[in-house]
Amino acid sequence: MTNFSLKLAETVTGSGIKSVYGEPVVVDGTTLVPVAAVQFGFGAGGAGDENAPGGAGGGGIAIPFGAYVSDELGLRFRPNLITLVVVAIPFVFVTGFAWSRVIRALKK
Repeated sequence: MTNFSLKLAETVTGSGIKSVYGEPVVVDGTTLVPVAAVQFGFGAGGAGDENAPGGAGGGGIAIPFGAYVSDELGLRFRPNLITLVVVAIPFVFVTGFAWSRVIRALKK
């Protein structure tokens, strides 16, 4: 079990920046470099006895933030609008809720 965990940790550590910034892609003379937030989680366990079966599992998620675009206009970042909306909705809700509590507290 320990060897498996070490090999898994080495694999994930080695991926590093390559998993956040994708390989450049050229489309009609425009170079795109995709950008994403990547997170991994792993776990392993056993019953404490060498002969007892153990278990391991893992998972990951990648959230696309957008892409760096290089063309005749220069280099710029183009955000993924769907990701922005998904992040903005809870942020706006929590911010509005917090401000309503602050205003309510200041009125008393």
